[in-house]
Amino acid sequence: MMSEDKQTEQKSEKVKLTAKEAFDFGPVFGYFFRKKDPNRPSNFNLKVMHGINKISIIMFLIALTVMIIRFITR
Repeated sequence: MMSEDKQTEQKSEKVKLTAKEAFDFGPVFGYFFRKKDPNRPSNFNLKVMHGINKISIIMFLIALTVMIIRFITR
């Protein structure tokens, strides 16, 4: 019973996200500019999946930029 209370307390604690962590785009840029790994399997489906992911990330960043610009200019 006691361990269940501790587990629920740990789950209910909220972790604060700092601004530096929120705007850390390092992993995003790393996804675009990483070197090809010879040990990673490569087939057409995987290439298409990564291409679509890159397109969606770019579209999201463009939309986010437009929203921020519209918010600032109003």
